[in-house]
Amino acid sequence: MSGLCVVRGGGDLATGVVWRLRRIGVPVVVTELAHPRAIRRTVALSTAVDNGSVVVEGLEAVHAVTTDDIAGIAATGRIPVVVDPDLTQVRAASPISTVVDARLAKHVGDTSIDMADLVVALGPGFTAGRDCHAVIETQRGHRLGRVIWEGSAIANTGRPAPIDGHGEDRVLRAAVEGTVSWSCSIGDVVSSGTELGVISTPDQINPITAPFTGVVRGAIADGFHVWTGLKIADIDPRCEPSACWEISDKALAIGGGVVEAVMARRAP
Repeated sequence: MSGLCVVRGGGDLATGVVWRLRRIGVPVVVTELAHPRAIRRTVALSTAVDNGSVVVEGLEAVHAVTTDDIAGIAATGRIPVVVDPDLTQVRAASPISTVVDARLAKHVGDTSIDMADLVVALGPGFTAGRDCHAVIETQRGHRLGRVIWEGSAIANTGRPAPIDGHGEDRVLRAAVEGTVSWSCSIGDVVSSGTELGVISTPDQINPITAPFTGVVRGAIADGFHVWTGLKIADIDPRCEPSACWEISDKALAIGGGVVEAVMARRAP
């Protein structure tokens, strides 16, 4: 296969995929929303859309605006991150050999098996052989990162995996629709009950508080307009601030599965 590998989505799990792919020399372009929803922004290539560029564990990503930007940035070994939902700009810049749907949308959406020579999807909602060529298991456990060539990943449980006894409570979700404003930063160690920020509505200001003592592992971009139920922050009870700038074990395991799928398709 020749041509670019397109990773749809630039969140923390997608970044683990891109990091693994670049380690074996695969040229990658990332497509994102105009307003990325990533929580772990310190380890998400999508941050380049808001900040112009970002470096994650030595991997540099740059916001690409034009078709020429995509080709030019990719030629330097950096990662172009482009707001291009339908892949129009990417296709104009270079042939596409591989598509990885790393958006974790839990449903097929606009990804199909005929989009490229190899189409890989992360997590539940896809069936290998019908919607894509391969599915990568994203559920924590002994199957995490495995490549599925026939069938589907484990169904979404809707519950975050427990860490040090904390599961659903470590993920903060918007209680109301409004605009979020943070008084904390990713990497801060906070105590139970600490006000982390607020969600402002036309009628009131709603505080966001820490559910337990831990480190702010992730927080949606300041000023983001959120809606009720949207994931907006992640508190890690392990209180290891340095880990906020490291790609997670889960992301690397999933990335390893994508690399396996790419190498298997390359094999004669």
